[in-house]
Amino acid sequence: MRFTRLKLENWRNFRHVDVPLAQRVFVVGANASGKSNLLDVFRFLRTLASPSNGGLATALEARGGLSQVRCLHSRQRSDVVVEVELQTDDERAWTYRLAIGHEHGAPIVNGEVVKAADEVLLNRPDADDKRDSARRRQTHLEQVGSNAKFRAIADALASIRYLHLVPQLLRHPEMVRGPDAAARSASDPYGARFLEHVMQSPDRTRNARLKKITTALQSVVPLLKDLRVQTDKSGVPHLEGLFEHWRPKAGWQNETHFSDGTLRLVALLWSLLEDNGPLLLEEPELSLHREVVARLAPLLWIQSGKKSRQVIVSTHSTDLLGDEGIDASEILLLLPAAEGTNVVSAATHPEIKGALANGISAADAVLSAVAPSPRQGTLFEIDRG
Repeated sequence: MRFTRLKLENWRNFRHVDVPLAQRVFVVGANASGKSNLLDVFRFLRTLASPSNGGLATALEARGGLSQVRCLHSRQRSDVVVEVELQTDDERAWTYRLAIGHEHGAPIVNGEVVKAADEVLLNRPDADDKRDSARRRQTHLEQVGSNAKFRAIADALASIRYLHLVPQLLRHPEMVRGPDAAARSASDPYGARFLEHVMQSPDRTRNARLKKITTALQSVVPLLKDLRVQTDKSGVPHLEGLFEHWRPKAGWQNETHFSDGTLRLVALLWSLLEDNGPLLLEEPELSLHREVVARLAPLLWIQSGKKSRQVIVSTHSTDLLGDEGIDASEILLLLPAAEGTNVVSAATHPEIKGALANGISAADAVLSAVAPSPRQGTLFEIDRG
């Protein structure tokens, strides 16, 4: 499945959102405009549907409770509403809608709707919910006994993956401690368990992917000859690269010697080669050379097309958005306003749509529209008096 539309009410800094989603999506906005918050909607849905360590309570607790999720500009008792439309490869359409409110200081399901095309498979609260209000502490999406008719939705949401690799955590996973640490979650968004994840793949699959990644990396790391992941005597996996060197046996180096950019690129390429559901990428341009960043957009298109996999990317990189193959329908603009951030598809913006249609890059057409305006007393003008 892939997402075709996103609707929000009172989610973080968004009062109202209703936008279409393409197979490849670029979320563009200034700093603090809400790019991470928009991607967090999909992470929230993933936790909601995860068969283990998931559910509504877990998803909200991880975000500080409903009060931290509800938009500050919303009215006091307004529900937080998340609605997504999805489509399978056979073009069957699905809709999932969840409205969350408060009752006696605890979050409660005020509405949960599932549709397959025009057929309503679930519409809560129902008669059972009215007889037993405790049922509304959970969604039916997270309950195996209740989601049989729409388990395809639950499986699709649980397959979402978010990647924002922190190289230091990959090198030193022991930095993240405790059973509830982010690195121990199934999603592992910051890469502390990335090498464990790689080792869990079948040998043949792992070797084939590493070979492809090696070939791709050689254009930016010319001395790299081979990549492998092996466990040490303690059972800890390590990423090792074979480099050309004047000492024949001195060429193998592990992840502690890799640059941040190389580690991030390896993780990105590995994720693109997987056959999982929608992939969320947070500023993938970080630590990468601008020439590499300039190739990311077509790479995302090629890989997402091969796998029928949706990729949603937050960025404000001029180099990444410089590719002229980016279509207006693939860009979401985040525009801060007096009462929350507005989200607009570039396809509905006449000037930007026209510029892209005439071969102007998204960087030139879009970034100026989302750039912050210089004001006195800010970073743009420092008072030296």
